[in-house]
Amino acid sequence: MKTFYDFYHNPVRLSFDDHPFSKTPKHVWVICRFKDQWLLTKHKDRGLEFPGGKVEEGETAEQAAIREVEEETGAQIDELSYIGQYHVDGKGGTVIKNVYFAVISGLTDQEHYFETFGPVLFRHLPRNLKRNDRFSFMMKDEVLPECMKKIDYICKES
Repeated sequence: MKTFYDFYHNPVRLSFDDHPFSKTPKHVWVICRFKDQWLLTKHKDRGLEFPGGKVEEGETAEQAAIREVEEETGAQIDELSYIGQYHVDGKGGTVIKNVYFAVISGLTDQEHYFETFGPVLFRHLPRNLKRNDRFSFMMKDEVLPECMKKIDYICKES
């Protein structure tokens, strides 16, 4: 388990164990790969980030991950893998979020991308991402680099 503080100085616990904080988390975040590129979305308020959001009533976290990726980017997921889960003790309450890695099979143009401006592709994520104002706060703590290490390990194993 990794412990650190997020962009807003809230304590975060990240684990790659099987659902250590909740079997039914209320949030998901999906790190997406499409044709050797990272697939992000541009949130209308927060900036560039990987797709994600809230699990709706009657929906599993996996179903929410698939729905959020499609709504925010127009992408169809070919493979979805659970990476880990993190727990944030925020000023507004506790957030527990599953992190997934998705291999994308295709992108479809949509008239509406909900609270985002749609898909954005990057061959490489910028090195100075933590200081880059174009990117969301969610991309600026240790969750992303730690999950990227895990994804790299999983990809080498396959």
